[in-house]
Amino acid sequence: MITIKKYAAIDIGSNAMRLLVTNIVEQEGQPPQFNKSSLVRVPIRLGQDAFTVGEITEENIDRMIDAMKAFKLLMKVHKVEKYQACATSAMREAYNGREVVEIIKKKADIKIDIIDGKKEAAIIAASDLKQFISTDKAYLYVDVGGGSTEFSLFYEGKIIASKSFKNGTVRLLNNMVNEVVWHEIEKWIKTNTVPFEDITLIGSGGNINKLFKLSEKQQDKPLSYVYVSSQYQKLNSMTYEQRIAEMGLNPDRADVIIPATRIYLNAMKWSGARHIYVPKIGLSDGIVKAMYYGRI
Repeated sequence: MITIKKYAAIDIGSNAMRLLVTNIVEQEGQPPQFNKSSLVRVPIRLGQDAFTVGEITEENIDRMIDAMKAFKLLMKVHKVEKYQACATSAMREAYNGREVVEIIKKKADIKIDIIDGKKEAAIIAASDLKQFISTDKAYLYVDVGGGSTEFSLFYEGKIIASKSFKNGTVRLLNNMVNEVVWHEIEKWIKTNTVPFEDITLIGSGGNINKLFKLSEKQQDKPLSYVYVSSQYQKLNSMTYEQRIAEMGLNPDRADVIIPATRIYLNAMKWSGARHIYVPKIGLSDGIVKAMYYGRI
């Protein structure tokens, strides 16, 4: 006999907001299965507000309220029994972030937790990576967002180091990341990966997922450094309009994909990794698992 629970996670990022509805299948004597039922993505670029003017604008507050009301209805239709909403970098840094949380609670009846970079990295790492991680190898997990990038180093199946840096795609588009941050990331990666001869990257985020989809590879196959580098050069050589018309990228993806690819390439270069696996997991997956196992 099986039992099915429905959990939902809301990820309020710097480039977009996501609602993930997951079916959790429980069977006696078996580990639970986490199966995606629905994923809705709304391209509200909160980071453009937070990182440039320091606040979430009235227009985007209204859009957030509408999105949250829609998410609330979708959760009702799906009969979701438990949910968690987490906001990351943009809401952390907007001076009116807490005020926005109160407005949404009042108007959309959704409670939002603003989490720090360390907790974000921990939740992401809580995603089930066991099927991608061999216990005798070292992996650098890289999650690129709009406002920050989270790095977690795994060895023998356990996290041995984790850090969040204020280097994300929306920040890079607005020229808000100086060379000091890049040097800090390089130093952190090299210092933590130097004991290991063979490092493999695991990439998370919408941009690396899109690059992987363009490769037409099977899910269990990695992307090579050469492939990612060639795609970076190709994307850089095209105009914003060409990336939409010729590569089929969404308008809110066609600009951020270039700085995101730059972050992954640098992470590969500084760690010496020649391959990157893309398991299609992220913060929302981690939130669901953290809720289920009582970690959040």
